[in-house]
Amino acid sequence: MSLTEDIRLLTQVPLFRDMNDDQLRLVAFGAEHRPVVTGQELFRERSPAESAFIVARGRFELLTADRNGEMKVQATVGPGTLLSELALVTMVERKFTAIAVEDSEALKISRSLFYRLLEEYPEVGRMIESRIRDNISTLAKAAAAMGHRFA
Repeated sequence: MSLTEDIRLLTQVPLFRDMNDDQLRLVAFGAEHRPVVTGQELFRERSPAESAFIVARGRFELLTADRNGEMKVQATVGPGTLLSELALVTMVERKFTAIAVEDSEALKISRSLFYRLLEEYPEVGRMIESRIRDNISTLAKAAAAMGHRFA
């Protein structure tokens, strides 16, 4: 993919949608392309996550192991999907295993690249903080609504 195509892909992802061209260019230039053939793992559940991935082309099944260790498909995702978003800001474990359903490609965004973006463009941090607050508020409202339904 070209730099222009990578930037176009980033604009499809809510986390990056409101960033300007310079910010997107920094991320696109620093991101790593990861080709993944059909049946190959992109990453495994419970492994340390030091980067996020954006599906650039193809599709991935997201699987989790049940109590017996059997893998169960939780979702199938395609281009524009951001996987392991929290890994951009803190050390976490992968919540699922991602396996390519077809020949695919993912854009790997390391935590260090994301930190560089935040250092060079502090307004991005403020934008993300605002988005997180909005997400928490939405979750709290949904939880409150569910609580009323079961009361």
